[in-house]
Amino acid sequence: METLQVAFFLLVFVPLVNPAPPLQQEPFQFDEYDTDVSMGSLIQQDYETQSKDIIKDGTNVSLDTSLRMQGDDSQLDAPPTKDTNLPTCLLCVCLSGSVYCEEIDIEAVPPLPKETAYLYARFNKIKRIAASDFADITTLRRIDFSGNRIEEIEDGAFSKLLLLEELSLAENRLIKLPVLPPKLTTFNANQNRIKSRGIKANAFKKLTNLAYLYLGHNALESVPLNLPESLRILHLQYNNITTITDDTFCKSNNTRYIRTRMDEIRMEGNPIVLAKHVNAFSCLRMLPVGTYY
Repeated sequence: METLQVAFFLLVFVPLVNPAPPLQQEPFQFDEYDTDVSMGSLIQQDYETQSKDIIKDGTNVSLDTSLRMQGDDSQLDAPPTKDTNLPTCLLCVCLSGSVYCEEIDIEAVPPLPKETAYLYARFNKIKRIAASDFADITTLRRIDFSGNRIEEIEDGAFSKLLLLEELSLAENRLIKLPVLPPKLTTFNANQNRIKSRGIKANAFKKLTNLAYLYLGHNALESVPLNLPESLRILHLQYNNITTITDDTFCKSNNTRYIRTRMDEIRMEGNPIVLAKHVNAFSCLRMLPVGTYY
């Protein structure tokens, strides 16, 4: 009898103790805040993995932007450090004949690769341009020094730049203009301290390709002389111009002369009443912008 009971127990109850198949786990979902934290951590790890130190003189100069990936507010308040003694193409960005040296606090023009055609050195602390800066760089076509502290440009600094077409010296501290290269099409010297005596009488006469001339927000007392026939746009607004003659734009001895290429002259913000000098504009297709009464 006992034997039959044991056999019955094994037949009925043993299958019940076999292990059940494992339960399927529900997919793990990040809460919204968990996702942000995790992604931020991944981005930081990826950034730190890819960022490289610049090796110079046996020391590591870390990329200062790595501080921005960290959550330490005290580090964010510290000004970034910039080593301006690095080679030009480590300090600046060199790409296909263009050199970008913008907002890196350099105080002088850096040595340039000989094939440089375009130089952008805006918003730095450059105070002086020397003749030696471009002595060996004859391939330059565009230079932009806007937003520096340039007070002096050495004689002949641009004399060898026979291919230069665009030059910007805007937002500096110049009181006179340098000798300009002959093939310029655009020259911008807005927002300086230039007076009329700082511009030679024939400064623009031989620039037969010059189409855009910007001299606004300076201290000029008169319109520059001998403006080339090629000129299309002339900005002289907000100077101290008080006089203008019949030969400034036109030719008093030739009543049939028309300056056909001139499209725009701005003279607003000057202490001159343009209506008193009607003959000075007789050769123009449109009147200058400015005060007429």
